[in-house]
Amino acid sequence: MELPVDGGLLLVVPTYNELGNLNELVDRLSQARRRRPFDVLILDDGSPDGTGDRVRVLAQDLPWLNLVERDGPQGLGSAYRAGFAWARARGYSRVGEMDADLSHDPASVPMLESAVVDGADLALGSRYVAGGGSEGWSVARRLLSKSANLFARTLLRLPTRDVTGGFRVYSGRAIDVVLEHGTECDGYGFQVESVYILTRNDMRIVEIPITFRDRQFGSSKMSNKVVWEAARRCVQLAFTSSASGGTARPPVRSSTASPEVTDERA
Repeated sequence: MELPVDGGLLLVVPTYNELGNLNELVDRLSQARRRRPFDVLILDDGSPDGTGDRVRVLAQDLPWLNLVERDGPQGLGSAYRAGFAWARARGYSRVGEMDADLSHDPASVPMLESAVVDGADLALGSRYVAGGGSEGWSVARRLLSKSANLFARTLLRLPTRDVTGGFRVYSGRAIDVVLEHGTECDGYGFQVESVYILTRNDMRIVEIPITFRDRQFGSSKMSNKVVWEAARRCVQLAFTSSASGGTARPPVRSSTASPEVTDERA
């Protein structure tokens, strides 16, 4: 594993029982790398369906594909914390995250990375800016996502429109801030925590429109426990900030970096 002069990008992809999506995922990542090379870390939580075993086989012929295996499900947030630390310990200067179920299109990775190379601290694939959206969701799932975003944005006074999205590329310094500050959530609340931390630290967040497509194989890891964990953490952060006499900066109208990219600085 030889890194580019600038440290390069490592894309962290947590998995649990994603064998049905794995071959196509790796194929599409390979295609995306032709535009702009990057490395990938599959962080598997002991999938009983053999996901880790299949990654190990594929990695024999793909030097850019790495595998870390853990003993059983430990949560999305825990996986990203481990992946972020793994990346920084090995000298990567940019770290990305995406789902393994093909809901995020790997073809967008170079665009997200370019935004960070151009100066953003976080390039966030957004469903809720002009040009973004989702496909294949039920009305109930759309309502849950929009309500969760509205709840978190309002309570924490965040200008970012898609605070729960999990298709992102961070700068090295942004990753360091998130790791140093610390996060608690193991579900999608981790995404909200990260945006909140970077907002409070005056870091530049850019939202780039993407289309989120619901998974075709396997089952979603979303649960009532994950939803309530995120809600509790948002309330806790808001209360802590208020009690300490400080608040996240209020929502502001974001400037537009281009017709398709929303640039937000807290």
